[in-house]
Amino acid sequence: MYCPFCRNPDSRVVDSRIQEDGAAIRRRRQCPQCGRRFTTIETTSLTVIKRSGVGEPFSRTKIINGVRKACQGRPVTDDDLALLAQEVEESIRATGSAEIQAHEIGLAILGPLRKLDQIAYLRFASVYQSFDSLEDFEAAISLLRSEQPHPQPADH
Repeated sequence: MYCPFCRNPDSRVVDSRIQEDGAAIRRRRQCPQCGRRFTTIETTSLTVIKRSGVGEPFSRTKIINGVRKACQGRPVTDDDLALLAQEVEESIRATGSAEIQAHEIGLAILGPLRKLDQIAYLRFASVYQSFDSLEDFEAAISLLRSEQPHPQPADH
């Protein structure tokens, strides 16, 4: 680990602590050359296996960009998208697997997106799940309606 202050290629670990429910380790390091301290965060790498079989590093940015298209014209902020991407990454990392199929990421997006914005969810699901008829949309809408809490009648 290079020192960010003097670029010395060596450092000494002074303290280590587990963070984020065991998903990362925070290390305090000290440079033997300049004596300054700095912090590093270590996480396991997560590889996405694409349909072609090629692996690439997991990217929250790709999730945000993919979902952003479904959210065009909807009241969804960049912060909302960042939180959604974080939730998706956390759920994927919680599986404990170092590799995940790209298809599984799409499935992991559907739940948080449904909570965030139902119209964006329908748009994303229609592409992701290859809707090819009105019946596919009707089934998805019926499912959303069945999950809605029904208002209680007022007592008069």
